[in-house]
Amino acid sequence: MDDVIEVLFDKLVYSCYFEKQRAHEQFIGEHFLGFQICGETHTQYAGGSKEMSANMVVLAKRNQLIRTTKYPSKEGEYQFVSIILDQAALKQYALEHKIVIDKPCTDAKVIFFEPDIFFKSFFLSLIPYIDKAKKATPKLADLKIREAIELLLQSNPDFKYLLFDFTEPYKIDLEEFMHQNYMFNVPIASFAKLTARSLSAFKRDFEKIFKTSPRQWLRNRRLDEAYYLIKHKKKKPTDIYLELGFENLSHFYSSFKHKFGMTTSEI
Repeated sequence: MDDVIEVLFDKLVYSCYFEKQRAHEQFIGEHFLGFQICGETHTQYAGGSKEMSANMVVLAKRNQLIRTTKYPSKEGEYQFVSIILDQAALKQYALEHKIVIDKPCTDAKVIFFEPDIFFKSFFLSLIPYIDKAKKATPKLADLKIREAIELLLQSNPDFKYLLFDFTEPYKIDLEEFMHQNYMFNVPIASFAKLTARSLSAFKRDFEKIFKTSPRQWLRNRRLDEAYYLIKHKKKKPTDIYLELGFENLSHFYSSFKHKFGMTTSEI
């Protein structure tokens, strides 16, 4: 059976794999709520990492980078379903329920928790759409998003600070941000957006701080970390090159030798 990534309706995405999927980066533009049906998702994000097993729920805040590696279960299958909680739906909900928050969200950007019976029932209710036993209309999709919001607030009222924080990102400390996120292999434009800058402003501010271009700095920062991990932590290049943002092993080897004048095996 082929691997499947399917958008079942506007805000619901279902993933099904039958062999390990290599780590890849995702830009999370909207809040999303996900449920691991079977298999595991190993997640890396700024400030932490988590191995998400079957029957776990994740709530991820918008505007961040996440890297995931997907592993099928012992039975040979991986299934994950997520529902997007977009700003338009959340603003409408907040308006109707007169929800106003008095402080921005400062909690963790990625929250993992065990679902109660209500959450399990909610995700199980999505199975007919996955199995194509029932077609979802836009109205049904809207109801499912509202149900997800209700369940989150019932499980933890403080989730309102994450869900209903509509403040736009402000310019953040660029140096600190880059040292926390340099390993993510995403376009420079994504780094710019995450720091609340236009691409031109990002490049201008970056060169003022680091005295070099973003691409050059990223390559050197990743290689410096690779040197440290190989020499002092005895890591193998094959185990770290993807985690450090290199697309393939041959590019990593050639870049390493060009910077340090020796191969990884000569250290």
